[in-house]
Amino acid sequence: MRAKPKLCLVTPALAAANNGNWQTAARWARMLAADYEVRLCLAWDGEPADVMLALHARRSADSMAAWAAQPVRRPLVLALTGTDLYRDIEHDAAAQWSLQLADRLIVLQELAPLSLPATLRHKAVVCFQSCSTRRTLAKSPRQLRALMVGHLREEKWPETYFDAARLLADRPDIQLDHIGAPLDAELGRQAQALMVTHPRYRWLGALPHGPVRQRIQRAHLLVHCSRMEGGAHVVMEAVCSGTPVLASRIDGNVGMLGRDYAGYFEPGDSLGLVTLLQQARSDATMLPTLMAQCARRAPLFDPDQERSSLRRLLSSLLETSR
Repeated sequence: MRAKPKLCLVTPALAAANNGNWQTAARWARMLAADYEVRLCLAWDGEPADVMLALHARRSADSMAAWAAQPVRRPLVLALTGTDLYRDIEHDAAAQWSLQLADRLIVLQELAPLSLPATLRHKAVVCFQSCSTRRTLAKSPRQLRALMVGHLREEKWPETYFDAARLLADRPDIQLDHIGAPLDAELGRQAQALMVTHPRYRWLGALPHGPVRQRIQRAHLLVHCSRMEGGAHVVMEAVCSGTPVLASRIDGNVGMLGRDYAGYFEPGDSLGLVTLLQQARSDATMLPTLMAQCARRAPLFDPDQERSSLRRLLSSLLETSR
C-alpha cells in the first residue's frame, strides 16, 4: 500500500487562540487527513514533508523561506487569511517575499485576487471556506436580537457597534449582544463600561464555538463591522444557519455575500448600521429578503466543495513536482 504524502500545515495560531486562523487550519487538517499525513505546527522545524501549506504571509514567512531554501524544491502553498492580504503585503518585505516564494496562493473569497499584485494573480486559487449547515432556532418576537461575534481588536472595529448601541438607547425593542475576547484591553474596558450605561448592549466575552453557533442560530441578525477581513468564518456560519448578516462594505465581506447584497453599511458608519437595524425591526420584508440572498450564497460554503478545491490543488502540485 502506497504511503500517504506528508503535508506540513503551518499556522500562526493553534487551538488555544480559538480564532479564524486556527479554525481554518484545523478544518483543513481534518479534510485532508484521508489523503495526507498532516502535521500541524506553528513553525516548520525542518522535519521532511512532501508539501507545505502555510497560513499568513507575514507570520509564516520564516517557515516559508526555510522550506524554499531546501536543496530539493518541494511544493509550497500560501493561504492569505486577512491582515496579510489587506495590509501586510502592501508594506512588509517578508510578506511580499512569501508571495514570490509560493507556487500557489489560496484566497478565501472571490474579490481577494484583485488585492494581489497583477503579476501574481495567476497564482491565486479561490477556495471558499465551509461549515456545517444548522437549522434556524426560535427567535424572540419581543425584540430584534443582533449579535456581533469578533474579538475586541482594531481590525474588527467594535467601536462601530458600541456607537450603534448608544444611538439606539431609546429602542428597548433592539438588543445588541457581543461575543469576543478583549484582545485589546482598552476596547474591553469600553465594552464593560457601555454595559453599565446602555443595558441593551451585552458583552458576553469569549465563548466556546458550540455556544457561539447556537447564539448565531437564535439571533435575528449577525453584525460584522470589520475594517479588513480575508473571509470571515462567522459570516459563513450565519449564512449556513439561516441568519442574515449586516456587514461593512469591504472586499472580504462583499466577496462572500455578493455585490448586490442588501445588508451593507459603510465601514465605521454606525448611523448606517443603526438605520439598517431599525429597518429590520420595522419593515417586515427586510429580514426575508436578506435571508433569501444569503440562501443563494450558502452553496459556496459547502464542505465538499472546499475539500475538493484543496485536494485538487495539492494533488496537481505534487504531480508536477515529481
